Amino acid sequence: MQRVFLFQKEDNELDGIHIDNVGKKILKEHLLTRKTASFEWYPDFDLCSFNWYDINSPETDTERILIYFSRKDLLVYCENADTQVRMTNFFGSENKNTERQLHDFLVGLLACDMDYIDNYEDLITDTEDIGISSHSQDYMLKIQEYRKELLRLKRYYTQLQVICDGLLDNANNLICEDGLIHFNIVHNRIDRCHAAVLNLQDYVMQMRETYQSQIDIEQNELMKVFTLITTLFLPLSLMVGWYGMNFHNMPELSSPWGYPVFIIVSIGISLGLILYFKKKKWF
Repeated sequence: MQRVFLFQKEDNELDGIHIDNVGKKILKEHLLTRKTASFEWYPDFDLCSFNWYDINSPETDTERILIYFSRKDLLVYCENADTQVRMTNFFGSENKNTERQLHDFLVGLLACDMDYIDNYEDLITDTEDIGISSHSQDYMLKIQEYRKELLRLKRYYTQLQVICDGLLDNANNLICEDGLIHFNIVHNRIDRCHAAVLNLQDYVMQMRETYQSQIDIEQNELMKVFTLITTLFLPLSLMVGWYGMNFHNMPELSSPWGYPVFIIVSIGISLGLILYFKKKKWF
């Protein structure tokens, strides 16, 4: 039997399901606390729990999903009615056994994920091209947004990896040999999604470092200009300070050509420094 419940439903919904009193007690405890590990196995059943991240929804919040899996029953618990409908659609035909239904459920979870990751990669690439060329002010904000999204995806696929690892260990022999082959295929698909997310995380980190390097280069160029300007006027500042002392024995002070000569010398020094800087290709 496969059923999808809400966490808030009454206990009598477990009536008619092939689960003993010990199993009911364990299940009720996990439903009450909602702190189940990603995968827990018991002699007659497995408990799987993860935070479902709906990639097709604009909302970024995750929802807790709890799965009870045994040879005769597959029960899924979720937090709201909309999620309940989505979870129900992930199941295959009711004529299949619980092992196959769980496989179809996991396949349904991953149906469009790789396409979403590919499209997200294109979005990140386009953002990089626009941000580098136009120096968009919100470029770093977009990078932060991408990092948060990829972190959520990484956590999501990590949980699914743990679940598939537990199912493939098959400690309580709930899955037949042919079923393990199918679940291994699902596990490989999750691994590919997880690896793609990790690659995108590295790519976004490189984008951030590249952009920061470009900003540093621009700041260095600006500081270079300020340094050249300071160096250009440094000899003039020295001359002003020198002649500003007004010693009586300075012949230039009493000469009628002293002021014009000072101006001409100042201009000559400035032009000489500019030509020297250009020769050294400092600007």
